[in-house]
Parts: sequence; structure tokens; C-alpha cells
Amino acid sequence: MSDEIEKFRKECDANIREMAADADYERVNQQWLEHSIAHKYSYNFNWMGRPIIQYPQDIVAMQELIWEVQPDFIIETGIAHGGSLIFYASMLELLGGERQILGIDIDIRAHNRAEIEKHPMSHRIQLMQGSSIDEALAARVAEQASQHKNVMVLLDSNHTHEHVLRELELYSPLVSSGNYLVVFDTIVDDLPDSLVGDRPWSNAANPKTAVNEFLKTNKDFSIDARIHDKLKITVASGGYLKRA
Repeated sequence: MSDEIEKFRKECDANIREMAADADYERVNQQWLEHSIAHKYSYNFNWMGRPIIQYPQDIVAMQELIWEVQPDFIIETGIAHGGSLIFYASMLELLGGERQILGIDIDIRAHNRAEIEKHPMSHRIQLMQGSSIDEALAARVAEQASQHKNVMVLLDSNHTHEHVLRELELYSPLVSSGNYLVVFDTIVDDLPDSLVGDRPWSNAANPKTAVNEFLKTNKDFSIDARIHDKLKITVASGGYLKRA
């Protein structure tokens, strides 16, 4: 690594540390996030023609992680309109080889399935319909994952504490050493329940509470806090978990 490249990397690291220590900056970000959620901000973005329903900052973070760890198999629970599947597939396309992403959802709606299956990235995508915590389905996923060397897992389905904790128990063993297990919508923990709406999760029981409970007994994973410190605006604060 050249001196100039290393100098720039250290400058970025210093910037991130300063942001992490700035309590006023954190308060402003929280206010912005709450206002953005009230306006359904994340619903307004597409990836290659499909709604992705993610914050641009998390999209950039996932791009960085996929390029860094170069998985050959990604498992995503929760599909919705399929934009995130298309995004991850497009990153795998850039990496080349026989890389694949498996998307799991309890209800893959016909119009979304049709759009995903006709998309130019569809050759990288497998779809599996069913509950992500169904043990028979999870066993099928594990069998597929066993055929790959470098596996990443992304959890973005039902956001109740119990569901996410069970997903963590079922899918964390599939994550390869040095790769990531990302739990989305940990932000629920930091929101007033009035913004959560009529949902079966709350700021007392949600993906972040599931992550915290999981980490009490699983020492193979740790929170990569640098990602939140860098992004500030993220739905996955404390949810970017790296396997040792």
C-alpha cells in the first residue's frame, strides 16, 4: 500500500472516530431518521428498476462489505419487492464466477416473483417460499450453503424479537469466518412506538434486542461498530455482525 493511500485511510479513520464521539451529531441524525421514517423515505429508491426499501447509506455499506469479503453465496430473509435481491445479485455479477443469492420469504407475491424472474440479474437469484424459521426450510438452506466456501447472511423479514432470535440461531452457523451476518431494522429499538405503527414489534422487543440476547452466548460474532459510526444514518445500528 502506497504512503498516500495509507495516509488517506488514516484520515478517514480519524474522521469516523470524531463523528462517533460527537453527541450533537448523533442527536441530529436521530431526529432526521425519525422524520424520514414518518415520510417513508426508504420506500422511494429503486435498484435496477425494483423498489429496494433501504436507506442509501446502508446500500453503500453493503456494497463495501460485499466487495471486501467477496461472498460466493448470500442468504437473504425477507424479499418484499425484490430490489435488495437484485442489488446483491448485481454485486455478485461484478465479482464473477458462479456466485448466487438465495431469497426467502413467507409470501412471494406473484407480481414481485414475475418481475424478479424476468430481471437481467435473475440468473444469480434463487427464490424459496416459506417461513425462514421453519426447520425443514432452514435445513434445505443449510444444505445449499454447505456447497459454498464463503457465505454471508442478511436478515430482513419479520422483526419480532422471537423471530429474529430464531433466525440468528438457525443461520449464524452458516456464516463463513471473516464474513458478515447483517440484521436490518435494529433501528426499531431507538424509535418511539408511535413511529412503529400497528406492528407486532416495538422498542422493547425487536431485532436489536434479539441481537443483544444472541451475543450474550455466541462469542463467534461481534458488532462492527465502525460501520454505524461511519454511516450515522442507518436502519441497522448494532446489526452489522462480523464472524471471527
